[in-house]
Amino acid sequence: MYELDVRLFHAINGGPDWASPLFVFLSEATKAWSVRLVLVALAILLIVLGGKARQGVLRALVAWPVADGITHWLKLAVAWPRPCVELNDVVLRVGKLTSFGTASAHAANTAAVATVFVIALGFKKAWPVAALAFLTGFSRIYVGVHYPLQVLLGWTIGVAVGLVVTWAWGQAARLLRREPQPSG
Repeated sequence: MYELDVRLFHAINGGPDWASPLFVFLSEATKAWSVRLVLVALAILLIVLGGKARQGVLRALVAWPVADGITHWLKLAVAWPRPCVELNDVVLRVGKLTSFGTASAHAANTAAVATVFVIALGFKKAWPVAALAFLTGFSRIYVGVHYPLQVLLGWTIGVAVGLVVTWAWGQAARLLRREPQPSG
C-alpha cells in the first residue's frame, strides 16, 4: 500500500506548474488575514440571514475545531512523516513542514465544514463547499506536504465529525424542545 501511495503522490505532486497558483492558494489561503476576514464576514452574513445556512455555519463552528483537534492529536499519537521530509524528489511548492503529517488537518477541517453544509442545505446548494473541500485536500498533495492516504484520512475524519456534530445538534435540539426521541 505504501508504494502505491508514494506513486500516487508523485503523480499528483508532479502535476503541471500552471495549476500552482490555484493549489498554493487553496493550501495556504487561511494563513492570510484578508482571507480570514472574508470568511468571518461571510459567516456573520449567513448567520444574520438565518435559515438553513445559519444552521450550517453554526454547526461548522463546532465541527471545524473538533476535526482540527482530532487531526492534531493523531499527529502527536502516530508518527507518520510527511513526503517533504521523507522523500528526496518532492516538488515543494510551499514552505517545508517538519511536523508529522498523519492526517491532513486542511482536509479534515474543510470536509467537516462541507459535510454540515451539505446536510443543512442539500448537495445542490452546498456543492461548491464540497468541491472546495476536495480541492483543498488535493492541494496538500500537489504542494508536497501530504501523502494521498494522509489526505484521505483527513477527509474521513472530517466527514465523520460533520455527521456526528449534525446528529448531536439534532439530539440537543430535541432535548431543548423536550420532544420524545423517534423510535426505531
